[in-house]
Amino acid sequence: YGAAAALVLGPQYFPNFSPVAGVLAAFGTFAAGFVARPIGGLLFGHFGDRLGRKRTLIASLLLMGVGTLLVAVLPTYEQIGVAAPLVLVLLRIVQGLGVGGEWGGAVLMAIEHAPRGRRAFYSSFPQMGIPSGIILSNVVFLAVGAVTTSDQFGAWGWRIPFLFSALLVVTALIIRLKLEESPEFADTRERGAVRRLPAVDVLRTSSRSVVLGMGVSFAPSAIGYLFSVYLLSYGTREVGLPQQTLLLLITLASVCYLAFAYVSGRIADRVGPRRVFLGSMALSLVAPFGCFLLFETATVSGALTSLVILGVLLGFMVGVQAIIVSGAFETSLRYTGASLSYQLGAVLGGGLTPLLATAIFAATGSTQFVAGYIAALVIVSAICVYLLPTSPRGDELAEPSPGAVATGAS
Repeated sequence: YGAAAALVLGPQYFPNFSPVAGVLAAFGTFAAGFVARPIGGLLFGHFGDRLGRKRTLIASLLLMGVGTLLVAVLPTYEQIGVAAPLVLVLLRIVQGLGVGGEWGGAVLMAIEHAPRGRRAFYSSFPQMGIPSGIILSNVVFLAVGAVTTSDQFGAWGWRIPFLFSALLVVTALIIRLKLEESPEFADTRERGAVRRLPAVDVLRTSSRSVVLGMGVSFAPSAIGYLFSVYLLSYGTREVGLPQQTLLLLITLASVCYLAFAYVSGRIADRVGPRRVFLGSMALSLVAPFGCFLLFETATVSGALTSLVILGVLLGFMVGVQAIIVSGAFETSLRYTGASLSYQLGAVLGGGLTPLLATAIFAATGSTQFVAGYIAALVIVSAICVYLLPTSPRGDELAEPSPGAVATGAS
């Protein structure tokens, strides 16, 4: 959706706006999906901590899949008028609700099945889905763009990647139906330690961890959407790089992102996820300033170098993000707590970044101010990860202190 928002949704759904205003409006619909994510995190987190990870994961997948598929067949402004952008926002909210429950469940199924001492590595695999998704979507966009004219791509070609997502949803559904329930949740259920109202309990007993986990997620989300969405829009509109070239460069850099997410998980089990994350934060404090300068050379080599640098840094921080955030919550609250933390961070750090970056550049005429905004979020994330009460090595997940009484399910 981010790629489509950067490239075509403005003219299709906001044709009466100026080019910049149209992009801002398209990025606004992008942000609308993020606003729904924390609600989805609370909703699906509640059921994930009450009924189990597996069933909740299936429900969130179906909701997300339906929302994405309906975007593919949504008429444009020219066809149904003002109803088109309104329905687009509604579908983004549906997607956001599904995604809000998706991340926490996928991450916990990996972590709670992992052997001791390998949890950081196992947790990196769901995180690899982020660059994998960028690669797949961009490859489809590239393929469609290669066989259609600019007018054809704008009229109907952009819909093909959304239709293609139905295949991925069916594949994921088959896999999830065959999964076993998380052993840690099964043990919690056996002990009668399932909470009646996990959404209430997590805010009552673990609000500090929720806030700090949210802050940890600021930098990965902001840099992630700068990398995959904003630079695609900025590069085509302001720098003058061809759309197909930029899609290809982001795809190549995403391979580095994917590879270093894997490396990050491997290293974190040895030295601790917090150290890996803080190291990536130190580099990310200065990298955006240089990356924008490289990108603005308007050369393929400059753009690729800047994107690869961002991709490598993203890999290191995203590879350990899941174990850091989820490790702060006990099993009976983990789905709700981890989902809410991550999704709040995604809203404030990621969902608003393309919108704010576009507005900052429009107001100042310089991307160095955009880099300053990213650097501020990096500082916040570094402070939050330092303060978050999680295992330094990532191999111990939070559990209730002795004497703590959980509220039974019955």
